[in-house]
Amino acid sequence: MSKSKKRENVEKLPEQAARLKDMIEYQEGSVVSKTLIDEKSGTVTLFAFDEQQGLSEHTAPFDAMVQIIDGEAEITISGKTHHLREGEAIVMQANHPHSLKAVKRFKMILTMIRG
Repeated sequence: MSKSKKRENVEKLPEQAARLKDMIEYQEGSVVSKTLIDEKSGTVTLFAFDEQQGLSEHTAPFDAMVQIIDGEAEITISGKTHHLREGEAIVMQANHPHSLKAVKRFKMILTMIRG
């Protein structure tokens, strides 16, 4: 995919301060995502999970950090469950199985480093 084509699907951040949790909305019964940065070195993606929605267990080949910016999430990494609230973050190491579930609906920033 060409770089210009790839950028068509990326949210343009304003060149000023922005409230990230206001840049994505909840949708009933759904998980919504919005990519903010998509580069060879890594990605930054906003997610909004409605209550009881989640991502089933999977692995990723790169380290990633989840930052909760609204609500509450249950994140399981390598069989250990962590309860995170707004303002908290956790690192998911590459190749470790993990899953996410909304305890209450929540929004998060996922930063994945590919390098």
